[in-house]
Amino acid sequence: MIQREDILSMEYLKKTEFTGCHQGMRYRLEGVTGEDGEKKLRCTVWPEPFNFFTTSDEEKESAEFLFAEDGVTDAVAWMNDRLFEEKDRWKHAGENWDNYG
Repeated sequence: MIQREDILSMEYLKKTEFTGCHQGMRYRLEGVTGEDGEKKLRCTVWPEPFNFFTTSDEEKESAEFLFAEDGVTDAVAWMNDRLFEEKDRWKHAGENWDNYG
């Protein structure tokens, strides 16, 4: 399970994106401008073994949250939901080396 403490501070997120991985699921948190012009926290998850830029968009799943401490907490909860709801996807993610092309 991903914990809030696993994610760096809001001060860090204001400057750059944060990436990590847990049990076959990679994730990225970054500040973006939402459709309403407000700054949002976008959280993207995808299966290992490849990085964000190498992985096809079809493999990625994203959600946006408030760009605040509460948004980070909500993003962590969302990532844990993804971990639970898609267990098999993450469990077998490391087997995807042959899909590199």
